[in-house]
Amino acid sequence: MQAPFPITGRPVRFALVGCGRISGNHLEALGQHAGRAELAAVCDNRPAALAAAVARTGVPGFDSLEALLATELADVVVLATPSGLHPRQAMAAARTGRHVLTEKPMATKWDEGMEMVRVCREAGIKLFVVKQNRLNATMQRLKGAVDAGRFGRIYMVNVNVFWTRPQSYYDDAPWRGRWDMDGGAFLNQASHYVDMVDWLVGPVDNVHAYTATLARDIEAEDTGVMSLRLRSGGLASINVTMLTHGKNFEGSITLLGERGTVRVGGVAVNRIEHWEFAQPQPGDDEARSASYATQSVYGFGHPLYYANVIDTLRGEASAQVDGYEGLRSLEVVIAAYRSARDGVRVGLPLVF
Repeated sequence: MQAPFPITGRPVRFALVGCGRISGNHLEALGQHAGRAELAAVCDNRPAALAAAVARTGVPGFDSLEALLATELADVVVLATPSGLHPRQAMAAARTGRHVLTEKPMATKWDEGMEMVRVCREAGIKLFVVKQNRLNATMQRLKGAVDAGRFGRIYMVNVNVFWTRPQSYYDDAPWRGRWDMDGGAFLNQASHYVDMVDWLVGPVDNVHAYTATLARDIEAEDTGVMSLRLRSGGLASINVTMLTHGKNFEGSITLLGERGTVRVGGVAVNRIEHWEFAQPQPGDDEARSASYATQSVYGFGHPLYYANVIDTLRGEASAQVDGYEGLRSLEVVIAAYRSARDGVRVGLPLVF
């Protein structure tokens, strides 16, 4: 099957593989693009999850990716499966001529992420990596200020991800917290925040990190700290734990530059808490209007992300986050894990 591109004159057909925790965000996002996109199938190897997804959507259900790929129902395979499965599932879909949209992280191993991109490129298919937090209103406003040079030279960036994941969260799905399938707090919960640093002020030059498993019965870390030297010369830190008491407490990013200071906080970078520049501009007083209330750490970027995917597949836009872009934050996290393991500073790009 040849990957269809561009797709015109009909809706883009998506198949959702994995009907767990994040699947609802994908279904809701697709529902906002009716007429330009449609859900064609769902897939899960857990009978109860599959039955619930079929009942909710009314589309055909498959208990294996192989069975789904044997049909011609979908143009795009959406991978909302355990992270360690993404590379081989993406490559299987690519080899049958399907475009691939994968949730974060795109892989748990650097070599598998690289192979995933190579196979998709050689198959001539589009590979999209979900980084929906970039599209939240607060982050778009911050990105605009960075790109406009309003900070001048950026001296320091600080990121805090202070959330809670009780032991029951890991016990509910045995793949969570495993090195091969999930990684820990950096690679799973904080991967969007690592991406934010690279996207806003990267590239990263080198990494030094410590990780610890302090309270959860898992292989990977529940807590970590990462120090980064940026290629521009500035410094950054990323502090992460899944052990806050009782509830998610903070997801924030602070930028300190020669001509400006901004802090975007809240539970998931959803609230502009400080916005100050040496040269005020119209609209600065309304900066906080980008803030929004949320009960979810996922934000509201999935529909906007799907809009770009659909536009790209229709030949009307370029992918905002493709496989190459997805590799950038994966590289930073893998460097952090190597640093924590070996007790050394790790430079980028990674070499074997």
